[in-house]
Amino acid sequence: MGKKETMFNDIVRKMRKDIFGKGPERVFTHFVENMAVTTMYGILTPTEKFISQSQEGKKVIHSARTEMIRDVYKEKVPEGMEELVGSKLIHLFSDAKIEEDMAVSVFIFERPIV
Repeated sequence: MGKKETMFNDIVRKMRKDIFGKGPERVFTHFVENMAVTTMYGILTPTEKFISQSQEGKKVIHSARTEMIRDVYKEKVPEGMEELVGSKLIHLFSDAKIEEDMAVSVFIFERPIV
């Protein structure tokens, strides 16, 4: 993994820690043209793990996590992210697999990431 990917991972981890009180345990990013594809493992807090023991709890955690992430990024792009990749963030697609304690985010920027 290159230096730019590592720095991107640090930005994503910090943002998630600030939002949820716990950042992902492992983060991996791959740049593809104008996209950053980020996979995260170990995302759930102990409370979320407890709540997600029921089907209804899984739905609540999934909805809260995916909607909250989209709303936060829509409101404010994390400091340093656009400068790091040299382009403006235009879309974020994010989903979580609660049973697997993982999430994937696809960040789409205006221009290719070099």
